[in-house]
Amino acid sequence: MIQSETLELLEWHRLCQHLATFAATKLGAIAARHLKIPDSQSQSEQLLEQTKEVYQLESHLTTGLSFEGIEDIGDSLERAERSAILTGDELLAIATTLAGARNLRRVIDNQEDLPILTQLVADLRTYPELEKEIHRCIDERAQVTDRASQKLGEIRTDLRRLRTQITQKLQNILQAKSGAVQEQLITQRNDRFVIPVKAPQKDAIPGIVHDTSTSGATLYVEPNSVVPLGNQLRQIIRREQAEEEAIRRVLTELVAAVKPDLERLLAIATTLDLATARSRYSYWLGANPPRFIQREDNEIITLRNLRHPLLVWQQQHEQGQPVVPVDLLISPLIRVVTITGPNTGGKTVTLKTLGLAALMAKVGLFVPAREPVEIPWFDQVLADIGDEQSLQQSLSTFSGHIRRISRILEALGSGGDEGDEGDERDEKESNASYPMTPLASSQQSRPTQWLPHASCPMPNSLVLLDEVGAGTDPVEGSALAIALLQYLANHAQLTIATTHFGELKALKYEDERFENASVEFDESTLSPTYRLLWGIPGRSNALTIALRLGLKAEVVEEAKTQVGEATDEVNQVIAGLEAQRRRQETKAAEAQSLLYQAERLYKEVSAKAASLEERESSLQASQEVAVQQAIAQAKGEIAQVIRRLQKGTPTAQEAQQATNALNQIGQQYQPATPAKPKVGFMPKVGDRLRVPKLGQTAEVITAPNEDGELSVRFGLMKMTVKLEDVESLDGQKPEPVVKPKPAPAVVTPPPPPQSPPEIRTSRNTVDLRGKRVADAEYILDKAISEATGPLWIIHGYGTGKLRQGVHAFLQHHPRVNNYEPAEQADGGSGVTVAYIK
Repeated sequence: MIQSETLELLEWHRLCQHLATFAATKLGAIAARHLKIPDSQSQSEQLLEQTKEVYQLESHLTTGLSFEGIEDIGDSLERAERSAILTGDELLAIATTLAGARNLRRVIDNQEDLPILTQLVADLRTYPELEKEIHRCIDERAQVTDRASQKLGEIRTDLRRLRTQITQKLQNILQAKSGAVQEQLITQRNDRFVIPVKAPQKDAIPGIVHDTSTSGATLYVEPNSVVPLGNQLRQIIRREQAEEEAIRRVLTELVAAVKPDLERLLAIATTLDLATARSRYSYWLGANPPRFIQREDNEIITLRNLRHPLLVWQQQHEQGQPVVPVDLLISPLIRVVTITGPNTGGKTVTLKTLGLAALMAKVGLFVPAREPVEIPWFDQVLADIGDEQSLQQSLSTFSGHIRRISRILEALGSGGDEGDEGDERDEKESNASYPMTPLASSQQSRPTQWLPHASCPMPNSLVLLDEVGAGTDPVEGSALAIALLQYLANHAQLTIATTHFGELKALKYEDERFENASVEFDESTLSPTYRLLWGIPGRSNALTIALRLGLKAEVVEEAKTQVGEATDEVNQVIAGLEAQRRRQETKAAEAQSLLYQAERLYKEVSAKAASLEERESSLQASQEVAVQQAIAQAKGEIAQVIRRLQKGTPTAQEAQQATNALNQIGQQYQPATPAKPKVGFMPKVGDRLRVPKLGQTAEVITAPNEDGELSVRFGLMKMTVKLEDVESLDGQKPEPVVKPKPAPAVVTPPPPPQSPPEIRTSRNTVDLRGKRVADAEYILDKAISEATGPLWIIHGYGTGKLRQGVHAFLQHHPRVNNYEPAEQADGGSGVTVAYIK
């Protein structure tokens, strides 16, 4: 009972309705509106994996996962099992559902890394033969086709022939009795063909009157000559209907034979649709997948920027206010969090947001919070939120709260599975299940508190209490609230309670399992900011607000005296803590802004550096292209010089001219000699210079000697310093003194005379084209023995065997130093140049 009450208090049904709008099928929408909450963590993790895989799948598809054609065929399957004959619409819906399911399976099978969805559709049977048979017998208008059976085709042929005969006879009557008919029209009444006859002229066309117009001026008459044909038509129509029914009966039997598989297919399609709805709703919320943590392993509940999903929907669809997120970071030691602060500050919304987040994670939905989302798997979410007054049951506010809290405690004692048994049995089972140990001696001044033994697992329940202990005497209500929260600290995984009792704020300092939080209030605007502040209890703002709203000052001052100095001091301490928090937040915001600026500048500098590197690479590439072009142009000019020499017998004068031309080409394309770096200064007598080691300015007395030493004077002092220890007044270092090396006694020989470049002529060229390898080796050996310089060997391209034989011969010849293909102008790879030793 308390579970259903909690879902109602958290407005879970509204969230399910929002989820249903993202479903693609009728069954998916129904399943979303009646969303079942899993009973185990493994089921929740399975649902989350389905949501993640659909989310991943739809991110790769252009149009998303399609459920086109899938219909709710559950009732049709039941009727087929009971031997009822399905209609054409029902049969067509079954066929389209089979096709839609097959398309779903095909899309999933074509994707990788979808193990959960692939396993889900692995055993899906779509019966293409049944679908094909239905489409053969039922057309797109859900009518039985002529090709469904030979008998039906013959019957419909007779029908068409008979209708043509009737129409032709009636058309002749209309033309022959045109004066007696109201208009040239053939129509039907009660499946009989009739013509409109004027009432006064009814005897002109004897027959059966099947209908009369509203005014009585027109009679719809079936002429006597057409009646036999009409009777015959009715008989054939009945035969057609009987045959159609027989065809649909056969199809129905085929459907009934595979009913279990079709029901499983429908269940799988609904599961996929529900997973798709969860994925699309999570994407719309901007939510992130949760991870279930174990608080026993010292994992922290992490929910940053957590937003209320119903408020997000209200903002988007109902022009609501912007949603203010809250941060929930709860350490594993904390069992109870008390939230204090003024009314309308967002305490109750915080409770509902956390409750909905826990339920969303359980059903496989993503949680609308910033990554990472880490939350325990709560086996129960129990809430007492709002007022349960009832005039009918004579319940006050306090009574309503106590009734609901009692049901919460019973659910905790029974694990939520045993209903409303006796409190005595629950207490016995609780004491038997959770061995107790007393608190530390530092807490012995208070009544003895009992905690679950460290080795006992804490029940995984989330309890949400709004205004705990309210609605009765403040002193007794505060005492009851303290006792209740201490009990829940022992019997629930986590409890979040809102309160106005100041005594509950002190529990944090007496028991490490308690934590304080408060909702922020802006005193300057007298309005809440809806921010949740951790570690600082909320303070009362009632007197301040009353004064600013115009209540007389003397009344407020008298109220302050009634409150007492201790309370005023506590409020001042809390105000100081809040001011300190605000200063820290301001500094943190400034630091974040500086960090953002530094990151932005870093990105700009990185982008500029990358641009410069790219520009340098581009310039280098363009320079390389220019060098290659210059080399190619120089080679072309050299080839022209060589071709001029090859035209005739070269003379010494022509060779000298060719040499001069080559030298000019070399000078033209040779890169310019880089300029020598600027030589440092050399101190001279009378120069002023600086001695950095002494921090003095001195005057040069003697020039540097061979050892690099010079004499300087500053003031009345003279000293000898090394050349590397001084510098000019503008910071320039002196040029080091290089000792002259003694000249060697060996006489340097004169440089050899410049030899003219090797030029191809008819004397140093051997043409082997058309020769066999054996003959070519003989000719080549003779040419090499007579050669005094490079030898150009023409072997051509052909099959390449002659070139291979020539190269093999040259490789082993003792006089050949090396060989290489000739320049392109001299024949390229069709000519080999051999260099003789």
